[in-house]
This record gives sequence, structure tokens and C-alpha cells, in this order.
Amino acid sequence: MRNRLRVLGAALLILNPLAAQYRTAVPGYRFEFPRDYFNHPDFQTEWWYYTGNLKSLNGRRYGFELTFFRQALNRDPAQAATWDLKDLYLTHLALSDLDSRKFYHSERINRAGPGIAGVSRSTARIWNGNWQIQWEGSDQKLQAIENAFQLHLRLHPEKPPVIHGENGVSQKSQGAGHASLYVSLTRLTANGTIDLHGEKVEVSGLAWMDHEFFTHQLEGGQVGWDWLSLQLEDNTEVMLFRIRRKDGSRDPFSSGTYVDAQGKSTHLRAADFILEPLTDNWTSPVTHATYPIAWKMAIPKLEIELEARTSLAAQELAGKTKIAPPYWEGAITLKGHRGKMPLGGVGYLEMTGYDRAVNLAP
Repeated sequence: MRNRLRVLGAALLILNPLAAQYRTAVPGYRFEFPRDYFNHPDFQTEWWYYTGNLKSLNGRRYGFELTFFRQALNRDPAQAATWDLKDLYLTHLALSDLDSRKFYHSERINRAGPGIAGVSRSTARIWNGNWQIQWEGSDQKLQAIENAFQLHLRLHPEKPPVIHGENGVSQKSQGAGHASLYVSLTRLTANGTIDLHGEKVEVSGLAWMDHEFFTHQLEGGQVGWDWLSLQLEDNTEVMLFRIRRKDGSRDPFSSGTYVDAQGKSTHLRAADFILEPLTDNWTSPVTHATYPIAWKMAIPKLEIELEARTSLAAQELAGKTKIAPPYWEGAITLKGHRGKMPLGGVGYLEMTGYDRAVNLAP
């Protein structure tokens, strides 16, 4: 759902009165590309999510995440100096070395300043320091340089963008505007290099991009969510999310999207799918949160049944800044069937609200 409201949660609670100055996500928005791949300053919160599963030439497996968040903090037109704090840019970077079972992650937080971080449609760029996405036509060049590792990837879309939800909005709770405008590129071929501890490796695989912008989403009884992006071997994709309520039940605003081999999308309501944890759990030594790291899912009308598992349990991002709540986000593999035919694939799993409730009610 990429309604990743973990972004700057504490700041949002403090700044709720500011939200009245921003647009909300309501039906009637007309998406236009490439415009809507970039910045939407009329909305208070925005993010760009890149995740993917990669393999080296000798079959070594990796997962990656690069996520850019923009959080509006000030709309005062009188504050227009270079160092004025109008938007906060938070970026998360992670690399999963799946075969070595090692997880690397880092984060950055900056104001725009004199070009330190930002989003620019005119230059087709999203960046925070030397972590960046540069659009070149329909392709994107991903670069992230950290002390222990580097990512240099070229991403090419195999399908057109997918608009999630109904009537152009992805509704997350009761009430007009409690929603996001949510677009994905669900099948990006990825090619490039990973440099880990000075060793450069050529890699290729599949990536997924989510972009959401909104001002309000969750309400007080919703404490977190479980989200999956699935890239299946039959050239189809699925996005599912389950919003969890305080009593542990699934919220009726949980939903998803199915994308067929030709790129046509179908909205999935909560009643259209099953998404439940299996018995495999992992407890973080840092936050002591316990995450279910294996899941079963089914979409009966499509005859799809799958299990999602990971070879690396420790894929929790517990940031040093303490601005964003901890969450688990990692690479998964998929096995199951469609009808009587075997079906596998790869994907990403995100789980929030296990350390503490993601309480971002307006």
C-alpha cells in the first residue's frame, strides 16, 4: 500500500494543524505521466519506494530498498531562504545479502538547503546527497553510495504505471480524504552492479517502484499494516496490504491490486483475498518486536495460492534518528500454484506497528 505512515510519525502528530493547509486524496484526480512521478507540494506527505530482488552471474542473491520521503513542515511563503525548513527529506537504504544472511542499512535526513536533497521534475531527479534516482526517458538510474556498499542500477519498466484503489484513490480509513494517490511500476528489469566491502558484482533481476502522496490516511483504531509486492513467474504481479486494528483484526479497508501479463490491473477488496501469517516468527534483538516472517495468501477468484518466506530473518530497519518507527522490510520468495499449475516468484514484505502502534490519526 505504500501508505508508509511510519515516515516522521512523531512530526505528523505535532503538525496536524498544518494538515488543513494541504490537499487531500479524493476521487477525481487526473494522473499524468511523467508529471506524477515527481513532487506534489500541495500534499503534506509523499514517498518514493524502490525494492527489488537481484542475482549475480554466479547465482548469489540480494535484496535492496531505497526509499525517499518528503514531509512538509511549513507553508509560510515568507520563509523562502535557502536554509528555511519547509520540507524534511528522510531516506532509507538497505541491502540484504541473502546467501550470507547479512543485512546492511542506513538512513539520512536533510532539509533541501542549497541542493542537498529534493525532487525536481525539471531535472527528472529525486535525491538525498549521493543517493538518487535519475530519470532518463522511461528508464531510471538508481545510485546509492554508502561506506560498506554501493548500488548502481538501471531500471526499465516492462509495463505501464498502475493506479491503485477505486476511483483513482487508495482508501485507508473511513472519511473523505483518508486515502492516498498511489501509483506503482510493478515490473522493472534491473541491471547493474553492487559493490560490497570493495568487491564489485554484476547483478540483474526485478525491481518495484511505489509512489504515494497524501495528507491523511489512517485513523486511531488502526495500529499498523502488512504489505507485500509479488512478482510472479507468469509475468503477473500482485500488491496486497492488510491494515491491523487494535484488537488484532483485519481492517475492512485492507485491499490490493492484481496486474495481468499485459499490464491490466484489477482492484482487490478485502473480501477478495486471504493474507495470514504462518507460525514462523523472528524477534528483534534491538527493538524486541516479534515479526511474522512467513505468510500465506490466496486470491480465490484467480485460483492463486502462495506462501511467502525469507532466507534472512533479520531485515528490520531500526533507525538511529528515532524519527521513524522501526519496521521490517525484506526480500521474500514465493511458492504455490495457480489452479493446478505450479507458480513461484519473488517479492518484498513490509510490516509496521509491531514495535509500537503507528498512531497517525488526524
